[in-house]
Amino acid sequence: MNSVTPFSPASEQVAFHRTELNVILSLYGRMVAAGEWRDYGISCLRDHAVFSVFRRTAEHPLYRIEKHPKLRNRQGQYAVIGMDGQILRRGHELKTVLRVLERKLIRSVE
Repeated sequence: MNSVTPFSPASEQVAFHRTELNVILSLYGRMVAAGEWRDYGISCLRDHAVFSVFRRTAEHPLYRIEKHPKLRNRQGQYAVIGMDGQILRRGHELKTVLRVLERKLIRSVE
């Protein structure tokens, strides 16, 4: 009998690795301390993973940090997407892609 369990390879999902989450949560913590962000959500889907950032819980995300492993050899597997769906930055290194959001932190402190 073939049965598919939630942990079988047939239902694999893309997720952020612990080192990736450390980088993202470090930025998240600084933005929360600056009063810019308040909540987040993580979605692990079949072809990509999403870290969504919210100003308030019951609204659309301000930013989405997405990981698309299939784009690793093309324009890069990481992307930061704005509220309007515009890709703000895309690349191969997560830290360099997140710099677009760190600039907003510097502006809010001034």
